Amino acid sequence: MSNAPLSTFLKDGTSQEHERLDKRIMTLAPFADRERYALFVRTQTRLQRVASPLYQSEQLEQWLPGLAGRDRLTAALADCEDLGVPPEAVEEDQRAAQGVGAGDDYAALGWLYTVEGSNLGAAFLLKHAKSELGLSETFGARHLAGHGDGRGLHWRRFKEGLDALMLSHDERQRALQGALDAFAFARQGVEALLATAEVDAQ
Repeated sequence: MSNAPLSTFLKDGTSQEHERLDKRIMTLAPFADRERYALFVRTQTRLQRVASPLYQSEQLEQWLPGLAGRDRLTAALADCEDLGVPPEAVEEDQRAAQGVGAGDDYAALGWLYTVEGSNLGAAFLLKHAKSELGLSETFGARHLAGHGDGRGLHWRRFKEGLDALMLSHDERQRALQGALDAFAFARQGVEALLATAEVDAQ
């Protein structure tokens, strides 16, 4: 797969971690009630806090035009406010994200791939948030909302930007490691918040 488009290379290299994370999240019943869903949103704010500086990077914006408009941190934080997440919990999530970085710009491409990919799959989550919790793109589920151009087109444009980059073997490996690191950090948040709360409730 060394000659595959970068997006394909990253998909193949992260597919197992992606599947494990998705399954783990759903086993923890994030839509059982709004309280549990709020814990899920907090896992997302942790991920978005790490990713947000990448969306503001001048170098990455040159590689992937329009990147800044994809940042979902503000939406995730607004969801936390909608759901009544206390300020001390928001601060805890901010501390959890501090000191976590993508490393170099090539690793950052992998982080962005993981975070952008999560938005593609958010349509499924948004459906649950609406039907089971009465939330919407304007209250409680803002960070799950699709782009005005449509999720599929928005994702394809991102992938096209990735695939247009001419990277060396080493740079592609760094991008893959960045994507894997992003999945690992997301899993860490799920275990720290959703899984811990499940244990505490037993």
